[in-house]
Amino acid sequence: MQRYRFADFTLSPRRRTLVRGGRELPLIPRYFDLLVFLVEHRHEAVHRREIFDRVWSEVVVSDSALSQAVRTLRRTLDDDSREPRFIRTVSRHGYQFVYRDVVVDENDDAVAESNRAAPVAERPASPAAGGDPFEPLLARLTRSPARDVADEEDARDAAELLHGLGTGEALRRLGTRPGHAFARAILRDSRWDVANAGPVPLIGQPRALASAAALVRLRLRRAARAAAARWVGASAGAAAAGICGGAIGGVMLVVAPGSGARPEIAGVLAFLGGLIGAIAGAGVGAGLTFGEATARSQRVVAVTVSGAVGGGVVGYAVQWVSRAALETLAGVQAPIGGGVEGVVLGALSGVGYAVATRRLEGGLAAPRGVRRIEVAAMTAAACALGGVVLGVSGRPLVGGTIHAISQTSSGAHALLTPLAHLVGEPDFGPLTRTLIAAGEAGLFGAGLAVGLTRSPRSHESLIAR
Repeated sequence: MQRYRFADFTLSPRRRTLVRGGRELPLIPRYFDLLVFLVEHRHEAVHRREIFDRVWSEVVVSDSALSQAVRTLRRTLDDDSREPRFIRTVSRHGYQFVYRDVVVDENDDAVAESNRAAPVAERPASPAAGGDPFEPLLARLTRSPARDVADEEDARDAAELLHGLGTGEALRRLGTRPGHAFARAILRDSRWDVANAGPVPLIGQPRALASAAALVRLRLRRAARAAAARWVGASAGAAAAGICGGAIGGVMLVVAPGSGARPEIAGVLAFLGGLIGAIAGAGVGAGLTFGEATARSQRVVAVTVSGAVGGGVVGYAVQWVSRAALETLAGVQAPIGGGVEGVVLGALSGVGYAVATRRLEGGLAAPRGVRRIEVAAMTAAACALGGVVLGVSGRPLVGGTIHAISQTSSGAHALLTPLAHLVGEPDFGPLTRTLIAAGEAGLFGAGLAVGLTRSPRSHESLIAR
């Protein structure tokens, strides 16, 4: 594997180190990958889309994340964006590594003792030579909250420099001065992008709720367009799964021995499955997207809770509307669920999805190929387990609810009793209810995950400001 030397830096992709004068300069993994990619493609200006596809290949991040990464690399290399020695910005295109005299060592063997890296803390550029470096940065960080992108990027730049100087000391000096809630939020958010940054706690700190709210706004604003696209995708994916499930169930009901169901029942059930799937997918998908966009620590917990909340809100709303509509329009009282079922499936969707994507850090997960299939399979398995639990506890999903409504309506042709005969039950009993619920929930989880992780046509189309 090759090693690159330029100016007084040595970049070793094999050892994943950037060394200057015998000292290792720490970089978070994705920023290191970006530097390697730019150096390897130094003979061309690399488009932002290509960088996203190669460096952030399985996550969707905002365009500002790339700007932030380049800014950090420039600081590490002591580069100047106005007169770049190493990384040049190509307007409306991307970036290029422009240092001419890059020496390539074809065999990255043992480094000489004089060049061995000794890990040290990052040395940020001092904002005030000869003075207190903390105070000017804290002043930039605690002025009125960011009103536009430029203000936010300036505050984020100050936060990154403070992490480099020392997170603990920056927090101690921050104290409770005016503007400290927003300042703590942006310090918390930027710590993930600075190697060796210390923890920034929110719980137990002054104005913790204000800081948490500011952190949520920061992260949602940076992921807003991508999050909206994912929410729509989740609803569409769940709707497609509901259509498939309803159509399959309808066909099975028509061909089942002793069934009097008409062929058009397949279309009716497909329509109902798609409608309910779209509504449920919108609620759960919104919850999962919110949790993923706003949480980087305790991500599994956050996504699970958000999914449960999203599913519960939509489930209880559908339950109330459905019961009221049936009683008002048809005088039918049926045991229609929705709320508890939404909470359970939302939570288990979150567990399956979050666990399957736990290694994809730094943005909204967008796995590709086999990885995407794995995510869909794990989410489907988790939801199917939820369907089993609901079925055993006597809480049917769509199929069982349709059967219950048909029992209370004279002349209905949607009784699922013939399906029970296929599994050896004389009537629609616990086994049939559980199997149908597990199948419905599994299809819902698979469709939800596929829609949630659909690959965008381009990062720019989703996250252009």
